[in-house]
Amino acid sequence: MVRVLFAGILAMVISIAVGPKFIAFLRRREYGQHIREEGPSHHVAKQGTPTMGGVLILLSMSIPYLFLSRFSTPALTVFFVTLGCGAVGFADDFTKLTRKRSLGLSGRWKLLLLAGITAVVAWVTHHRSFETSVYLPVVDAELPLSWAWYGLLFLIIAGASNGANLTDGLDGLAAGIGMIAVFTFTAMNVLGYIRSGPVGARSEVILDQAILGAALVGAILGFLWYNAFPAEVFMGDTGSMAIGGALASFAIVGKTEFLLILVGGIFLIEALSVMVQVFGFKYFGRRLFLMAPIHHHFEMKGWSETRIMVRFWILGAILCALAFVLYYRYYFRFFRG
Repeated sequence: MVRVLFAGILAMVISIAVGPKFIAFLRRREYGQHIREEGPSHHVAKQGTPTMGGVLILLSMSIPYLFLSRFSTPALTVFFVTLGCGAVGFADDFTKLTRKRSLGLSGRWKLLLLAGITAVVAWVTHHRSFETSVYLPVVDAELPLSWAWYGLLFLIIAGASNGANLTDGLDGLAAGIGMIAVFTFTAMNVLGYIRSGPVGARSEVILDQAILGAALVGAILGFLWYNAFPAEVFMGDTGSMAIGGALASFAIVGKTEFLLILVGGIFLIEALSVMVQVFGFKYFGRRLFLMAPIHHHFEMKGWSETRIMVRFWILGAILCALAFVLYYRYYFRFFRG
């Protein structure tokens, strides 16, 4: 347990300490955010704010994890997906910066790269004899999926990473929600570790996941120091896609796929708002929201960024608390103790 706390604290310290020099480096290289013309008009003031801050998150997370980890396969899988999705986001950010535009990689290329990441995860889970079923709490039943489970892996990884990416539109929004969500999975792993056996015989595999989760929480918390309104740096797709990938992989290796609906509930709502907006305009010629993703809808209604951020954080925390209750009620009994 000491390693879990140390990982979180060390990652936070690294993130806060390195932050100013990292932001200065981005400014010197003129790695500034390009604002979309179709976005809220007052966001033009954010043009040129340093971006790709997700690199700072990944660096701050990786050092404590690599130093403290026992390198178990499930934790390494989460680490790989987090870095892999972050790399996809980095390619997207770098394309925007080099071409000086607000659009990066095409959606087709993003999905293709995410499919490659999913293929690696599928190979690992197949050779580790993972159950190809999804446990459904409340009804207390297993939903057998057989080979369809590997297709579900892609939907989870692509959906979570893109949902987190869509949420990253206001200062501190995606970082705060992502931190709460990762903290929830970390708390689940801590409880699972405690329940896994008597002192001295507990599962190092579960502890490894808790260490990685704590390191990511600390890294995001340190980043949030500079990303809170008014933001000195944006995480970019590098950070948002990495956070989404981490949540997806935590759910996959922990066999808590269903709980991801709640833990990543805000990201899901943001993604659905875009889908509903596109569907409504294409087939009915009208928009349900003033602007999508939905956080922009509330901006257009006159809410301040801080008000939206805090209220979304609160809603995200409520959803995560509900997920934790379900975990304790239905999943906790799977651990011996």
